[in-house]
Parts: sequence; C-alpha cells; structure tokens
Amino acid sequence: MARAPVLAAGGVVLRRGAPLFAVVRQRKRNEWVLPKGKLDDGETPKQAAHREVLEETGHEVAIHEFLGTLVYQSGGRSKVVHFWRMEAEGGPVRKLTNDIKAVDWLPLEDAIARLSREYERTFLVQIGPIALAAAGLASSSTAEPTPPLATDDIDAAMQTLTAAEASSVDELRHGLLQKVKAWLRGEA
Repeated sequence: MARAPVLAAGGVVLRRGAPLFAVVRQRKRNEWVLPKGKLDDGETPKQAAHREVLEETGHEVAIHEFLGTLVYQSGGRSKVVHFWRMEAEGGPVRKLTNDIKAVDWLPLEDAIARLSREYERTFLVQIGPIALAAAGLASSSTAEPTPPLATDDIDAAMQTLTAAEASSVDELRHGLLQKVKAWLRGEA
C-alpha cells in the first residue's frame, strides 16, 4: 500500500528594493533551499507556510497569492509543497530555527543558481518572474523567462516516448492525482 504524501508549505519570499529572494541553508544536509516545512497537526497549508517562513528566515512576512505546488520524492514518499508569494517586512524579528544555518537574499538569477535541488531551481525559474510581476517589480534579468509548457508542447513530447515510457508517465500522473484527491478529501 502506498504511503500518504508528506504535506508541506512555504514561500517564495521577496524583499523590495533590489528585489531579492530568500534562500535558506539547511544545517543537516548543508543544502540551499526555498523556505518551507511540514504542516503541524490542525494547521492549514497557508498557516504552515507563514510559520515556516518566519522560523527559517527570521522575518515577518505578508502573504499574498498562491503561486503553485511542487511535488517530489523524499525519503521514499511523495512530498507535496504549496507555495505562496510573500514579502518580508523590515528586518529580522527572531533568530533562525536550529535546523537552518543561514538565510541569503539574492537577485532572482543568483537565487536560482544557489538552490541545491534541480526541481527547486526549475520551480523558481518558472515562478520567480511571476512573483516579481505580481509584486509590481521588474526582473533584474535581461534574459527572457522560460514560458510554461503549453498543452500542445506536452502532447508533442509525449509522442516521442516509447510505449513503456508513456505508460510509466500515465501511471505516475494517475497515482499523483489519486494522492492529491485523497488528501483533498482528508483521507491522507
């Protein structure tokens, strides 16, 4: 039987001015990641996102629109992380939690390059320009952001797969969809 996914939440956190994105360095793995963490019992994803960002960056934040969900494998389980756009208000208001070594505030391109995990870099490449636009801030990059894949592009890519690869993709898609449905029904 498949194990229920781990539910987590976090923020794509901006500081106005330059603009700068928050990335945090984990003490245990010494990796640079976006600020996020698991939901506590009874917590909504949005509440968890706010708490985790405060604990991991030390900054109080204003929470804005939902930006998306990142799903990946961690410890043999699916991890589902919901992200909101957030803006840091002023300087730090508390010490970093013990499992975070440092927080850096970087321009978008530098934040993407600093992240240790490829799936988080890809996520920030897609979501970073959206967060900047939503905040009314211009990207410091002269490069064009990578546009999201259109349905036609995905269909074309699927046509290049072998039958076994296509079947595997369909199984993953179906399994993930079932996990998310169960979670939304409160069964996970």
